[in-house]
Amino acid sequence: MTAKNPLDPALFRPEAISEETRTINDFIIKAFEAAPEWWDVGAQTVREARARGEGGFPLPPKSARARTIHIEGKGGVKVPLRIIAPENPKGVYLHIHGGGWVLGAADQQDPMLERIAENAGLACVSVEYRLAPEHPYPAAPDDCEAAAVWLVKNAKAEFGTDVLTIGGESAGGHLSAVTLLRMRDRHGYTGFKGANLVFGAFDMTMTPSQKAFGDERLVLRTIDIQKFGDAFLPNGEDRRDPDISPLYADLKGMPPALFTIGTRDALVDDTLFMHGRWIAAGNEAELGVYPGGAHGFVAFPGEISRAANAQADAFLRRVTGQSPA
Repeated sequence: MTAKNPLDPALFRPEAISEETRTINDFIIKAFEAAPEWWDVGAQTVREARARGEGGFPLPPKSARARTIHIEGKGGVKVPLRIIAPENPKGVYLHIHGGGWVLGAADQQDPMLERIAENAGLACVSVEYRLAPEHPYPAAPDDCEAAAVWLVKNAKAEFGTDVLTIGGESAGGHLSAVTLLRMRDRHGYTGFKGANLVFGAFDMTMTPSQKAFGDERLVLRTIDIQKFGDAFLPNGEDRRDPDISPLYADLKGMPPALFTIGTRDALVDDTLFMHGRWIAAGNEAELGVYPGGAHGFVAFPGEISRAANAQADAFLRRVTGQSPA
């Protein structure tokens, strides 16, 4: 689905969008039109509705082999980690879920983690980080940092391998980048083998595509980005602080990364800008651009989600030193 040059302008033209993707996008718009605004009804109400399978996203089944452990976080906080692992992992994937730092849950990612465990041979560890607005910045980054520190110390004993990768979607892409920077700058650790950054938000000051997207209900609108950001950062923080907006960080010494984005995503600039800065800092980076993909498109069955997920699986296999599937 991607051209040899991922920035081929043809990928961004309307005629590049398949009929299947147009149909999926129409479904997404209709599904989200009736969804209440979380800031009106309360974040917890929307979280509970999603857990029941109500709302725009399909309800993922729970994995029978998933288990949850709790590790020590900052200030004595207990951080739950949801684990799905094959019998003999070739590495570990530290996963951070999306949801605008407000919604989402580790146990709503089981099918994706099952796929990665099966196709990439990795033990998947998903962080149940604390959510805003109840727990604003820096709670979520602190919990993800704690999970990364724990894995560096315990992955070998827990999983039989200390080959580590990291990744996430949307806010999870943001938190993955922040975690990599914290591990480098606070712990002197640069051992992650790869980062799978899927339609991440990397600039909390709002990129042009975020501001220009408008109110079309393709999952993430401009107002959603504003409301999520204000919930995560309610105390007047400097939004260009690299710990908040990793686009502004010194990115030297980062691992190889795969950046995935759909062209109908309000965060398209975030991915394109971050991919460019990643390479300019001397790091390896791969870019997957999917015509017509809305925010969250990998959660909706279709040709482009299958292609994006296959690209991610192949990337994770490659950076962990495995032969192609």
